[in-house]
Amino acid sequence: MAELPDVRFLTVAEVAQIMRVSKMTVYRLVHAGELPAVRFGRSYRVPESAVTEVVQRPAADVG
Repeated sequence: MAELPDVRFLTVAEVAQIMRVSKMTVYRLVHAGELPAVRFGRSYRVPESAVTEVVQRPAADVG
């Protein structure tokens, strides 16, 4: 049997808490394709590495 990579998945609520945004914002990011997620039944799980990448991404200059 092949070795599975050591990936940790977070719930939408956990992602929202880490990113300091609402759960709805996390859902919008997932549906827009800006945050990869896997659907387990009726809920989404987001790889922890994807959250780290999004948080560390530089913000766009506005104005």
